[in-house]
Amino acid sequence: MPAPPVNKWVVALSVTFGTLMGTIDASIVNVAVPHLQAGLGATVEQITWVSTGFIIATVLVMPLTAFLGRQFGQKRVYLFCLGLFVAGSALCGMARSLETLVAFRVVQGFGAGALQPTEQAILRQTFPLKEQGMAMALFGMAVMIGPALGPTLGGYIVDHYSWPWIFYINLPVGALGLFMVSRFVYEPEDIAAANRAIAEQQRKNLDWLGITLLSVGLASLQYLLEEGNSKDWFQSGLIQGCAVVSVFAIAAFVIRELTAPAPVVNLRLFKDRVFLSGTLISSVQFSILFSVTFLLPLFMQTLLGFTAVDSGIALMPRTLIMMLVTPIIGRIYNKTSPRVVVGFGIIMFAIGAYQMSHFTLMTSTTGIVSSLLLQGIGFSCLFVPLTTVSLSTIERHKLTDATGLNSLFRQVGGSIGLAIFATMLSRDTTTAYTALSAHVTPTDPDTMSRLNAIGAGLVSRGFDPVSAKMASLAALAGMVRRQAMVLSFEKLFLLSGILFLCALPLLLFLKTDRAMPAPPPGEFSH
Repeated sequence: MPAPPVNKWVVALSVTFGTLMGTIDASIVNVAVPHLQAGLGATVEQITWVSTGFIIATVLVMPLTAFLGRQFGQKRVYLFCLGLFVAGSALCGMARSLETLVAFRVVQGFGAGALQPTEQAILRQTFPLKEQGMAMALFGMAVMIGPALGPTLGGYIVDHYSWPWIFYINLPVGALGLFMVSRFVYEPEDIAAANRAIAEQQRKNLDWLGITLLSVGLASLQYLLEEGNSKDWFQSGLIQGCAVVSVFAIAAFVIRELTAPAPVVNLRLFKDRVFLSGTLISSVQFSILFSVTFLLPLFMQTLLGFTAVDSGIALMPRTLIMMLVTPIIGRIYNKTSPRVVVGFGIIMFAIGAYQMSHFTLMTSTTGIVSSLLLQGIGFSCLFVPLTTVSLSTIERHKLTDATGLNSLFRQVGGSIGLAIFATMLSRDTTTAYTALSAHVTPTDPDTMSRLNAIGAGLVSRGFDPVSAKMASLAALAGMVRRQAMVLSFEKLFLLSGILFLCALPLLLFLKTDRAMPAPPPGEFSH
């Protein structure tokens, strides 16, 4: 029985709820960490598992989305995973111990993992070829705006309510998403037929070894990236073990998938140069985008004294400009070369990063806004063309395979970038502190003048001379450390811009044939 006609924008809105909630939830927990520690009696190291467990579970499901969709139906998998995410949210809000919260966050992550790839595939199957840019613009807004709204929303909730509400807020939105997907989204018959044929072959040759190797390899790799910096990387035996296991498991997985009669993940898609180049460029650039998104709020909260809500409000201009520019990029996609748009986005981001490399302790919110606006324009110019071009030559029934791999590479690329930049931040701060401290000596007149001024001020407030001297030395050391952190942030902001510019030559590999025949529209494209 053919699917009833449904407006494509209603379909798009229906599947966007899940992705938006998943991306918000990946970052909303970070601002609630102090409240979670107090409520659950956990240490800083223990509480990181609340985020690490979610990310590992999400990454494990992403590449398996197509396999699951073929076995059970694309729509059923999306509904089940969205329901699992909503159920996990309710359970997280009810958790009263660290162990149960981490377990329920893993449940949430398993649900969230399939949402992005499935939405991407449904949008590509729903919109005609000439509107693929607009489809990816809608998807891009959910993926990019979610992490920007998460900290602000989370900060507001924990300031005015209690931490369980950062999870309970998903329930009404998730319920609306479940209703709309069940009512308005249908799997195109041509894709369902192709999936049934492939599923029958996969069931005859079920690739349990591939699933096992993939799970072990990705879990080890993601744990290494999430926890490596806190454990001083390869000074930890556990991190060394994860590195060895991830390398061998992933290498064995690749060999297995290229030789299996019915592979669980279709790695042969990387033979398509358009898909390969687009996916690699996306992963490289997302590694830097994620890093800057992590660094800027940290700079504002650590050095400028912003609260989580204040930093979220300061970041709002970037979110607003993305909401304005992303649909425009989607609309002009078919009229402008993706290379030109992506190249312009790279330059905008690099200029914004250069401005950020001049931030100081005196920088105001107004001083931050101009660089954020440039970044927002750059983000929009990058995401829409890259995600659209990457999938432009993929057959319709293989889109979920491609979107799963594309989402996986973006997520792992972002985790790698975060791990590298977080490590560089701590090490560069130590190096800068040592260099600055060499000039802060008893023989330096400026140092002694500042020290005496601090000491006199403390004495005037009732400190005795000995206590005032000790406190003034500690205060001076703190000032030096703050300046060292500023230098470290400035260096990393500048480095992010330079690395982005280095990606310009990769655009030569970003090729697509606009003259290729359009795939037939989906059953529900009207």
